[in-house]
Parts: sequence; structure tokens; C-alpha cells
Amino acid sequence: MNDNPTVLFICQHNAGRSQLGAALLEHLAGDRFTATSAGLAPADEVNPAVAATVAELGMDITSRVPRAVTVADLDEADVVVLMKPGLALPSTPRGEVLEWSFPNPQAWDADAVRPLREAVSDKIQTTILSR
Repeated sequence: MNDNPTVLFICQHNAGRSQLGAALLEHLAGDRFTATSAGLAPADEVNPAVAATVAELGMDITSRVPRAVTVADLDEADVVVLMKPGLALPSTPRGEVLEWSFPNPQAWDADAVRPLREAVSDKIQTTILSR
């Protein structure tokens, strides 16, 4: 049984911001947290530019499949991170809700995503890993 706190990252399509958040938490926290991600209207694949910038850190997320957030996800998560404020969730999360505001990297290339990766990494370090 995993007793680590579960952090669920949510964005619109579960292709960019939320995938980035989950991957970065895995990278930064090791086994201290369980990182998951989901979206409200899942895309067909992870954003290739996001995957490329995560690969620069030694992680391959290209095989991950965007998925829809479920009531069970929201019931199980200790922390729910909304990567865009005001997302309409299917139910009220059980855990703490953090609302972050990051732009959607949907049409960005890897050069444009790198500053976003660093900003999300900083936010994770100052709000989640500092606990």
C-alpha cells in the first residue's frame, strides 16, 4: 500500500500543463509523493513539445495517454492542483485544492515550453515539496 500523499494535476486537455506537473513532481520528489494527472476534455496524446522538455530531464512521458478526471480521482487525491483557475470539476475534491495559473502550451515548441517547465518546477518546489 502506498502511504505517500497523492497529488493530482488537472488541466483542460491533460496533454501539456498537467502532464508537465505530474512529471516534474515525480522528477523532483522521487518516491515522497504519488503524482497523477487528468483533464476535463482529454487530448489524443501528450503535447510533443512538453514531452521533449521533460525528456531533457531524463524522463520519457511519450507513452502516457491523456485521460479524463473522475470522481474517484478527486476523492483519492490529497492535493488537487488546477493548472488553470476556475476549472469545472465533476465533483468537489476531498483534498486541498491549489489553483495555479499557467498558460496552455498547446501550440508551443520546446523552446517556448522550457520557461513554463521551469516556472512549474519552481511552483512545485515552493508549494508542495516545501511541506
